[in-house]
Amino acid sequence: MSLQWLIVGGGIHGVHIAARLIGEAGVDRSKIRIIDPGENLLERWQSCTEVTGMTHLRSPSVHNLAIEPMSLSFFGESLNVPKSALYAPPYDRPHLNFFNEHCSRVIGYFGLEELHIRGLVVSCSVTCEEAIVEVSTGEKISSDNVVLAIGAGDQPMWPEWSKGMGDLVHHIFHSGFSGWPIKEERIAVVGGGISAGQVALRLQDEGHEVHLVSRHEMKEHQFDSDPGWLGPKYMAGFEKEKDLSKRRQLISGARHRGSVPPDVNHSLTESIGNGGIKFYESGVSSIDKHQDSANLNLADGTSIQIDRVLLATGFMPKRPGGKMVDQLITESQLPCAECGYPIVDTDLCWHPRLYVSGPLAELEIGPSSRNISGARRAAKRIVRVARKKSIDVV
Repeated sequence: MSLQWLIVGGGIHGVHIAARLIGEAGVDRSKIRIIDPGENLLERWQSCTEVTGMTHLRSPSVHNLAIEPMSLSFFGESLNVPKSALYAPPYDRPHLNFFNEHCSRVIGYFGLEELHIRGLVVSCSVTCEEAIVEVSTGEKISSDNVVLAIGAGDQPMWPEWSKGMGDLVHHIFHSGFSGWPIKEERIAVVGGGISAGQVALRLQDEGHEVHLVSRHEMKEHQFDSDPGWLGPKYMAGFEKEKDLSKRRQLISGARHRGSVPPDVNHSLTESIGNGGIKFYESGVSSIDKHQDSANLNLADGTSIQIDRVLLATGFMPKRPGGKMVDQLITESQLPCAECGYPIVDTDLCWHPRLYVSGPLAELEIGPSSRNISGARRAAKRIVRVARKKSIDVV
């Protein structure tokens, strides 16, 4: 198999980049593959959004996986259904099922499932001549170029007090999560962001006794970073800043971590007000496990009797990719900033054979790098590279 582009990661970023390489850069489909451990592309995205009970996206309709930004809107018009059935105000945020159906159409149109190699990348090496990736199946694949489109999904944040609790404590973003209650229970949801809020609301709707525990009050923001970071309003200054430590500070300051959009905040406020959800503004100090239940002990002295804890505490802030990326950095002497993240050029090139997207690209793309909008911006740069390399070959 002689490949031009091998994409590691079959999530939002990997799928969009593959579609753009085929449909915009003109790369032959036979020269592209996507490696991902899921049975299907976007499997991780679908499982994570399903468990939270998400009804619609936080981002607007122009942030989709097709080449054209208006593709999702045109698809909606073709369905001949009321706009309210497809979008939530404001900013025409697509309903999840509608968005997922559009993603399936993009995947089908470009035949991306046929390019999917199911497996986990265990090692990657790059030389002047080629990149070689070894998959958990034992297969070794050579490609002219590799794109690391790896998310943070493999590193959910487990607080110290939660470790070793067996089936009592589950993280909603843990791979293979199976901790959703099948009968009515007393459940503590730990976390203060949109995922925690959505999970609490879903549990309430299903008839559970819900306790929402957050270290801070609900922080309301429409988006997880200001829209000004998508254009020159803020990015012009970001790009002029050459000190990567200061870029990291800008990224950290720009992100509204642990925030909820107004509609979720409104539903939570209403549910907390009528007693449907009990809210505690406190950290967790410990958990006492009994035979048939447990007590969740909070830092403010409160103790909550519960049957189960669901963590919605997000992901570790460290660089994703684990041992595979660690080994790649060491063996190929790839440059990293003080924070551990890749130092790449404006083409997202980490090595002449290696490119990045998602979290790994955020020192170049900025605060939106992990989002759908970040996938679109990364893909635009990688397409530019692919076109140039194609010209150089000719």
